[in-house]
Amino acid sequence: MAIKYQFNKTSLHNLGKQLKIRERALPTLKNKESALRMEVKRAKERSDELLEKLDKSLSSYRNMAALWNEFTPGLIAVKDVRLETVKIAGIKTPVLKEVLFEVKPFSLFAEPQWYAQGVQILQDLAQIGIESEIYLQKKNMLDFARKKTTQKVNLYEKVQIPGYEEAILKIKRFLEDQETLSKASQKIVKTRKKNEEELL
Repeated sequence: MAIKYQFNKTSLHNLGKQLKIRERALPTLKNKESALRMEVKRAKERSDELLEKLDKSLSSYRNMAALWNEFTPGLIAVKDVRLETVKIAGIKTPVLKEVLFEVKPFSLFAEPQWYAQGVQILQDLAQIGIESEIYLQKKNMLDFARKKTTQKVNLYEKVQIPGYEEAILKIKRFLEDQETLSKASQKIVKTRKKNEEELL
């Protein structure tokens, strides 16, 4: 990124301001990046934990596969998933508040005894699956924000801060050279006047 500037004191002052802003922001951005990295790791671990728990639960109920064939399809459905928004390092992320299920009425006398337990099992499995998906979504959101923050840190650290420092150095050198030339030309003019006065 080419930094635009002019060889004058105003430009020097403005570049100095921009440099200070970036130097002050850099540690905060680095902290945000490391916090996001940790949260991404936590969200991924939690999502993986929940998926593993879901797999174990499903495999423990596989021996009951014949019983599930007796289960009425559509008896239970997810009615609503209520989420809360929580900010992590300035990023809004979803958190599961509750899952609402709709269970169609059934007769405890007409249906097999295990129906009520089956409904509870399905609710538990759905809850775990939904929570895992939300943690996965949270991980993706935080990871996207982390990547953006990393890009900004790299931009500041490797491009803008060195660019501003270089531009400031060039302007200072130019102004110093200009001042030196001005003083030298004043000396020459002074010396000429003195020589002319001596001749008269």
